[in-house]
Amino acid sequence: MVGSVCEAVFQAVVRHVNWSIVKCLLVCSPGFVNQDFLQYCMEEAVKREMKDIMKSKPKWLLAPCSSGHMHCLKEVVASKNIQAKLADTKATEEVKVLERFFEMMQTDEDRVAYGPLPVFAAVEKQAVETLLVLDSVFRSNSVAQRKKYVQLVEDVQELNGDVHIFSSMHVSGEQLSSLNGIAAILRFPCPELNELDSEEEVEVIPTNTSVMYLDEYEEEEL
Repeated sequence: MVGSVCEAVFQAVVRHVNWSIVKCLLVCSPGFVNQDFLQYCMEEAVKREMKDIMKSKPKWLLAPCSSGHMHCLKEVVASKNIQAKLADTKATEEVKVLERFFEMMQTDEDRVAYGPLPVFAAVEKQAVETLLVLDSVFRSNSVAQRKKYVQLVEDVQELNGDVHIFSSMHVSGEQLSSLNGIAAILRFPCPELNELDSEEEVEVIPTNTSVMYLDEYEEEEL
């Protein structure tokens, strides 16, 4: 692996990975590229006295893949061997929840909803058992938009629903993005939701709703 490429990826890890939150860093590559990269990172961490990187070594998980394309990451995470190693990480949890959603879509489509309008309508009906939402909605340029999704999460939690916030940087987040960034598994069938436009956004009505929990969602997922 070329030194300049290693350095560029190493700097990305330094800038974007918060080791106090991240449980596992999955490094995939054909051949021994990932091993060379890990060695480079640890050697540089020692040289630069970056103690957080040095201490993080047990969190680095190396896995083989056929190429460097994004779709190969989906294959790696779906591997039973890798899932066993990632058993306690959020990535595996996201994959399992998304798989359950797609299975439900195939077997009982009236018990799922996706897209802003159908999901918000499902929450109003108190029908949401599990909410799947992309983290990027909490980073919208629109304050009203962010408030709306924070309130949605709180509404689901108040009704004892499960909430899973997906990273837009993960392959499962990309899959959720194809569903317009939000989906739900329902407690009971709601066939009327199928008639709503899954691509239509919910109208934002400005309010004085507090956003004191906003940073919690942003910080926890980044």
